[in-house]
Order: sequence, then structure tokens, then C-alpha cells
Amino acid sequence: MSKVGQGILSAAITHGVCEFRVWAPNARRVKLQLLDHGKDVRELEMEPVDQGHFVLQTSAKPGDRYFYVVDDHQPVSDPVSRLLPLGVHGPTEIVDPDQFHWSDKQWRGLPLKHYVIYELHIGTFTLQGTFDSAIEQLDYLKKLGVSVIEIMPVAAFPGVRNWGYDGVSPYAVQASYGGPEALRRLVNAAHGIGLGVILDVVYNHLGNEGNYLRLFGPYFTARHQTPWGEAINYDQEGCEEVRRYFIENALYWIREYHLDGLRLDAVQTIRDDSSPHILAEIAGNVSALAQEAGREVCVIAETDENDERIVRPRIARGRRAPLLRVAGLLAGGYGLDAIWSDDFHHVIHAFFTGESKGYYQDFGRPEQIARALNEGFVFQGEPFRFWQGRPRGTSSRQMPLPAHVICIQNHDQVGNRAQGERLTALAPRGARMLAAAMLLLAPATPLLFMGQEFDESRPFQFFTDYSDPVLQKAVTEGRRNEFKDFDFQEIPDPQATATFERSKLNWDLAHGENAMLDWYSALLALRRQYVTGSPRTCKAELQDGIITMQVPAEQPRLKILARIQGASPIPDPGPEWERVLSEESDGFAVEIYAKPHH
Repeated sequence: MSKVGQGILSAAITHGVCEFRVWAPNARRVKLQLLDHGKDVRELEMEPVDQGHFVLQTSAKPGDRYFYVVDDHQPVSDPVSRLLPLGVHGPTEIVDPDQFHWSDKQWRGLPLKHYVIYELHIGTFTLQGTFDSAIEQLDYLKKLGVSVIEIMPVAAFPGVRNWGYDGVSPYAVQASYGGPEALRRLVNAAHGIGLGVILDVVYNHLGNEGNYLRLFGPYFTARHQTPWGEAINYDQEGCEEVRRYFIENALYWIREYHLDGLRLDAVQTIRDDSSPHILAEIAGNVSALAQEAGREVCVIAETDENDERIVRPRIARGRRAPLLRVAGLLAGGYGLDAIWSDDFHHVIHAFFTGESKGYYQDFGRPEQIARALNEGFVFQGEPFRFWQGRPRGTSSRQMPLPAHVICIQNHDQVGNRAQGERLTALAPRGARMLAAAMLLLAPATPLLFMGQEFDESRPFQFFTDYSDPVLQKAVTEGRRNEFKDFDFQEIPDPQATATFERSKLNWDLAHGENAMLDWYSALLALRRQYVTGSPRTCKAELQDGIITMQVPAEQPRLKILARIQGASPIPDPGPEWERVLSEESDGFAVEIYAKPHH
């Protein structure tokens, strides 16, 4: 049970009567406009009750649509909408969350140590770009060997083309993807074949177009600024209900959609000077709900700060220690399960592509690869040139390696390039295969970005579908200005339909002969056999241009020898080791040895 109260505010139907409840402390009056399938409009005055809430009970049913009219402003959707069928400027549709028939009662989720994450964007994962069409690829993902799908944000955003980080209605499932029932079908189908599903959620800002929350209450504060403007109000006057709104949102996805976890976007831009920090409160409430439901639920944060405190346990309150936390850890952290740990990606990318702009200027030395494998963070308090020499990071000594989610591609690192090129266009095939071996056999938690396993060559570009002319112009010009210093001839227009279309996966590559796909499948099979259930440690060393990684660090069962530079022959690890996989091309070589059971 959430300590912020039971359930969410919204339209709730009981025995044919619908209660509408909304928090609107900024309003003098609130009216409900109830639409009878678009024909008649009933306008009803809502009753002000305690703490800025307005309430009304009337007859309504699932499928009916409504607006709220705050004072004399335009009619707008409910801040807690489960579905906006006509887009972010349209009405809320009443959804009964109990109508869906789940068949996943036996599913209990997966512990973090079993996670192999596959990040996907619903709109470009398949040609149709829907939850239902994604279901058709679940068997492929299961066969590949991933265990968890991470879906980029699905909260309602303007138009039909968006990465999802411009969402403006945090509870509404994007209608063009199929809406709430289709998302439930996807999760139910995934659980049916043993795949977990986690969702990317955005609690650091909301988009501009269609964001009407300011009409209702103090959801934002000028006290703190973010890259997107005013911060969400987590610590100023009126913040109690704002905190509740986002904490309940986290619980809503787990409760109503049976999701196995959440990935919190860019938490370093969440501003909260109060105690407990909103991240700790979200993690604590999710943990309590998971325990109550008897399920494994993970909360993962994205941050670029290398901050161990995010996964340090909260002060214990008599509950059993969370998964993957060991005795002797300092209490007083936020208690999340894992973080996106960027350093591994950055050093791999900088080393194999030779790029040195932006944050890549701090990466690219081969010994940094070994440190990332051994310790997760490359920067643990050292000066960071990209931050004007300020220190970056904390010690990672107290962090178990699976608390680091690592990758060699993800939506940000591909899509935030001017032309959205994947590693396929930037590094030789031999380097990509070597990097994949280190990624998938390391004791950290690996993440794949959709299509990398079959060497997708199509880009993943930045795309939007604003209807506001001011935003249309701003996003197109802003994208060009962002890359004016880069050596690129042409910046794709985010508003162009073609930018979205060329970002869709080419599934033809996954059918028939595909050496990269075979390589990924073989690596994931080795991971299941030798890494997943073993002590999650490693010992990586660099000598003569060869990285030797043994997993676990003591009494290893796997040994990976990877020649990343030079021409030294790969040494023979000894008679007790059996070579199980190897590849040599483009001047790079990797040999993988296993110690068979006797």
C-alpha cells in the first residue's frame, strides 16, 4: 500500500455510478463536460471538498469521454487520464482497469541478476508501430536470449511520432500505439513466454504542447530550473499532492499493467531539496507494493553523475535487505536497484570510433575499458574535462556490478547524434563483435538497443510531430543549431515524416543468414550458462593490447581474451580451458574459453 494514500485520482466507476475527482487548488470552480459519444454535452458543476479537491458523482460508463473546465479556461483533459483517444488536446476517455482478463497469475517477475535488457521504441520497432505488432516479435526476443523488454515512454505525447520524452499526460497510454488495453495485451503475452517488461518513465519534466497541469495546481516551480524550463515541484509549497501524483504514477504502472519495473529518465535533473528525496520515496513505495504482491520489481535510474547513493539502501526499517545488496553497505541512500552506467559505453565508443567531441573527450584510453569492466564507473571523483574540470562520480566499491546497466548502443547515444547513425556505420565489424562479447559476458547488467543484434544499419533519428507552429519551428531550428559545429552536411528535420520512417527497423536482416545475430545468440547462451548464476565479479587486465577478462574474479568459469590494438597473438590460457567461441576480423580478435564441469 502506498504511504501517500490509496489509489489514484481519476474517474472511478462503481455499480454504474462514476465518481470524478480532481485536485485543483488553483481553481475557484471546476465543471465537468461529459460527452455522450460526441453528440450531447452535459456540463455539471463539481463540488469543492478538502485540500483543493473537486468531486462529482454522476452516471457514466467506460468509453464515455469528458473534459474539465477550470474557471473560464478552455476545456482540457483530466490530469489523470488513462486514455486520450483524440490526442493531447482532446477529451479523456473513461477506462475500467479491471475489464482486462490477465493470464499471468503465475508470473512473479525476475531478479535483477537475470536481466538482459532489450530497449525498444514502440513506434519504430515494427512497421505498424503498435503494441499488438510488437507482440508478434516476442518469440524472436525470447529465442535471442534477452529476458526483459524496456519500452521507451508511452505516456501521451503530441501527435503520433515522438521518442516519448515530450509526454504531457503521465497516466495516459499513447493512443496511436494502441492505448491501455493493447499495452496490457503486450505485457500479458510477454509474461506468458517468460519475458519481463519494464517501462521508461519521465519524472523530471513534462512536454510543452498539451501540458495543461498549471491550470490545476502548483505542479511546477520557478525555484529550480531544468534543461526544459521550470522544474516539477517536489519541494515547494503544494508539493505534497504533486509528489503523490508521481509516486502513484509509478505504482499505477505496476498495479494496472503488471509491469516488472521502471526506468526513471535523467534523474540528475529531478530537483528536490526535501527529505526523503522523491527518488527514495518512489523506490520505497514500489518496494512495498512489490512485497505485498509477491513480485520482483526493479527501479532503475538514468543518471550521468556516477552517483552510488542512488542504489545505496535506504535506512532499514525492519524489512529484509533488497536484492543484490550485501552486508556492510552504508545506509541512507535512495534504495533503487540499478543505474544506467554510461562510462562503459563512452570508453568503448571513443576507443573504437576515435571520436573525441563532447563527453567523449574524457574517454578512449584502453585501460579505461578494464576499469569499467572491473568497477563499473571509470570516473569516481576524478576531474572531468567535459564538466570544466569539476570532479565526476563517487566510489563504486560498495555497488554490486549488476547494479550497473551497461550498453554499447542505446536510444540516446544513437539518436542524439546529428544523423542518428548506429555503431554499424561508425566502427568495423570486428570491433562491434568484440565489444558485444565484453558487453554480454561482463558481470554487469547488459542492455541492447533494438536491432543492434542483427547489425541494423538504418539510423535511429530524433523525430517529433508537434501541431503548434511555434514548437515546429523551434525544434527544427534547434536541432540545426545544436549541431552547427559538427562536420555534418545535413541535419534531418525532426518534424518530417521521413525522419520517423527511416528510423524503423529492417526486419529482413533478422531472417536468413546473419552472422552478427548468430554471434549475439551464442554470447547470450554462454551468459546464461556461465555468468547469470555465478558470483557477479570479474577481473579484467590490459597487457600488450589484449584485455583478459575472467568471470567470476575468483575461480573463474569464463575467460575472454580480446585483442583491441596491435598484433600480439592471443595467449593460450592453459589446458584446463576449452575454447567455445572466437572471432577475428578487421584487426580485432576475441577468443572465449570456458572451464567445463568435471
